[in-house]
Amino acid sequence: MNATGEVGLTERVPEELAGERFDRIAAELFDEFSRSRLQKWIDSGDLTADGKTLKVKDKLAAGTLLRLNAVLEEEGDWQAENIPLQVVHEDKAIIVLHKLAGLVVHPAAGNPGGTLLNGLLHAFPELKNLPRGGIVHRLDKDTSGLMVVARSLEAHHSLVKQLQERSVSRHYYALVKGVPVAGETIRTCFGRDPHHRLKMAVLARGKEAITHFRVAHKFSHHALLDVSLETGRTHQIRVHLAHRHFPIVGDPLYGGRARLPGQISESLRAALQNFPRQALHAYRLRLDHPLSGESCEWQIAIAEDMAELMERLDE
Repeated sequence: MNATGEVGLTERVPEELAGERFDRIAAELFDEFSRSRLQKWIDSGDLTADGKTLKVKDKLAAGTLLRLNAVLEEEGDWQAENIPLQVVHEDKAIIVLHKLAGLVVHPAAGNPGGTLLNGLLHAFPELKNLPRGGIVHRLDKDTSGLMVVARSLEAHHSLVKQLQERSVSRHYYALVKGVPVAGETIRTCFGRDPHHRLKMAVLARGKEAITHFRVAHKFSHHALLDVSLETGRTHQIRVHLAHRHFPIVGDPLYGGRARLPGQISESLRAALQNFPRQALHAYRLRLDHPLSGESCEWQIAIAEDMAELMERLDE
């Protein structure tokens, strides 16, 4: 992508995506763009497969060369909404903000409005012409914490490249059930759960997923983990910690049965049972500034609801 809004990218279909639909493969390989936008580019011939214009439903073989040559236009009919934002830093290239738990990042089926993107378009109207409104990574609806948003095509390209090269450092606090003996690195293959379309899973084959954690604080039956991501798969931290039998407190998808220790007070039992979200908070973000190349880092305190629950665990 260059400053005029022209996009010129190429990717080859990897073995693990062979036989999938053209539009699904494109969404995986060019994930900085929305699937609907990629479908339009396929239909218009701006996105080709081995130099041919195909249909979105056509299946592609491994090794097929995808070539994208297009000019960015306004990304659909998203509406600007006056949604309060907690901006931590802003300059002409990037916006760093604290996303609160309960806020969906991007409009989708069932959530056409009231999202972080709608609020960003109100505060920063220039984002309407950027891929996904400048959003280069996401947090789940009920995960709180730091996110970075691009304000220009140059910044967008830089941030996407840094994420692809795994040079962006993201640290999270996760309050989990169980007490790990020590930290570790979790390295697995990862993908969509074949038995549950809303879930991700550790698989025998799939994309590589790498998560590191250390134990920041131990409680009697729980622990606060400092987690860092080397890759950024959907639900990666939640799936990996559950896979190691340390599910995140309050996680509705991966938390398993709400088995609570028998030796705790009734008030703590109620606090754990009623915690309204997964106790996961992105507290630190480090990246190279897209314009200056300077290493920049931001850090925020742990979310208030998690801090309050931790005080109860220390009783």
